[in-house]
Amino acid sequence: MGPKDVIRNCLDTSEMFIKSYINDLTDDEIKLVPVEGMNPIAMQMGHLIAVERMLNELVEPGSAPALPEGFAEAHNLKQAEGSSAGFRTKDEYVKLWDEQRAATKTLLDRLSDADLADNRDGKLPPWAPTVAIALNMAGMHALNHSGQFVAVRRKLKKPITI
Repeated sequence: MGPKDVIRNCLDTSEMFIKSYINDLTDDEIKLVPVEGMNPIAMQMGHLIAVERMLNELVEPGSAPALPEGFAEAHNLKQAEGSSAGFRTKDEYVKLWDEQRAATKTLLDRLSDADLADNRDGKLPPWAPTVAIALNMAGMHALNHSGQFVAVRRKLKKPITI
């Protein structure tokens, strides 16, 4: 098993978690604020999608599909707090997620193992200083947020999925 296999596993695992947690939720349920101060799944999904695109574009400009106008801004966790303007349907989030995740996997497949160690002339963020870490972060980031999805599921008395 090589580094690309480990990154791909992290991407696949996070995709399984995210989709398992939202599969049986409605458009209204993904907009639910489970506890004060926690963002709804809609906000978090948009944030995950926008960050994954950003990571891909830092690694290789032009490698990820564009997002709808204003999407990233509407899902900025720091600037859009409390606002549901710009939220989409669950199906729209899943479609955008699938497009960005496919771009991440395509990019990963295109890179050599030597490329994974590259730092893109220091243009990558300090928390993801190499191509490998940046691409793995797409999976890790989603896993981090997926724990918050459970709060919505518990509040709605949804069955345990994982």
